[in-house]
Amino acid sequence: MLPASVRVTPAGHGASPSSKAAGGRSPIPARAGIGLRAPHHLDLLAGPTPAGWLEAHTENYFADGGAHVACLERLRADYPLSLHGVGLSIGSTDPLNAEHLGRVARAVTRFEPALVSEHLSFSSAGGVFANDLLPLPYTEEALEHVAGRIRAVQDALGRQILIENVSSYLQFECSTLPEWTFLAGVVAESGCGLLLDLNNVYVAAENHGFSPLTYLAALDPASVQEYHLAGHDEVSRDGRRLLIDTHGKPVCAAVWELYAWALEHIGPRPALIEWDTDIPSLAVLLAEAQRADALAADTLAHTPVYAPA
Repeated sequence: MLPASVRVTPAGHGASPSSKAAGGRSPIPARAGIGLRAPHHLDLLAGPTPAGWLEAHTENYFADGGAHVACLERLRADYPLSLHGVGLSIGSTDPLNAEHLGRVARAVTRFEPALVSEHLSFSSAGGVFANDLLPLPYTEEALEHVAGRIRAVQDALGRQILIENVSSYLQFECSTLPEWTFLAGVVAESGCGLLLDLNNVYVAAENHGFSPLTYLAALDPASVQEYHLAGHDEVSRDGRRLLIDTHGKPVCAAVWELYAWALEHIGPRPALIEWDTDIPSLAVLLAEAQRADALAADTLAHTPVYAPA
């Protein structure tokens, strides 16, 4: 059974760079964190690391117990935590999956994360589930539909959530709004916050031929509560260059430049290094996080101007 609905107060506007924690837990600092992945459990449990915080995939911790749950419970005492979901299919026209949402609610209650996030995408249609985060048509009708579903999720969880922009490899002919206008509208209509994935912005911009700065400049800085930084791959399809969001490489130079621009014009926020395939050693992830922190310190000290090629 889902928790009783409560009134959700939009907290994105005027939010502090460090997100307020729920349940009395430590807030997430405006520093770089890393994703919690099974190959690194023992290393993280062995002692403190320079990681500012941890992000865990919500669905990995639905179980009542087991080694993964026990690990997160221990690490939660030492690191601020974000729970990042991939399975709610918020953009779908199928009814919200009450069982799945109930499990998310239970995980949120159990681990008391400072941030909870999901994707602006759909994964199911007509009861058929696709193991992917599929983009939406950007129309006024879709905007109202998604905003309503986000409000329902926030009511069920009793808290604000963050919505993440996704990478995309196609555009719908029926779309009437630019992606950034659609995203800003969803945030305004639902009262959610924004998890701004800078790699996804760059991938979509390169694939569809728009300026990533046009995208970033259209967003309300106060709505942005977290950044994601990740790597991607480049492939060729029928002679066309295409970027694929794989989370299997270091962050590229162009995304670091976007991060510097965002730091200057939006401000410092918790920033996650995402690495989900070809997972490297913990030392490599921590080095990427330290690079993000160093760039933030340098950018805010010297305020360079980003000049895209």
